[in-house]
Amino acid sequence: VLASLPLQMMLYFNVYYFPVWCMAEGMMLQLKYHLLPQHYQFLLVAAFLILSLTEGSRLYLGYVGNLQEK
Repeated sequence: VLASLPLQMMLYFNVYYFPVWCMAEGMMLQLKYHLLPQHYQFLLVAAFLILSLTEGSRLYLGYVGNLQEK
């Protein structure tokens, strides 16, 4: 079984675009944070953290798994 080149290319570019997305989303969160009710503030921050951690782990596991042919 060989490593998938298209998958590796998508992961490679996604690794570079993920910090850009994270910064843009963080800036938007900062801009609208004070305008929202407190329960929406909590939900928004929780969703941002969960999505960021999930995406980071998905990229790491996909990158390592594809290179080790798993």
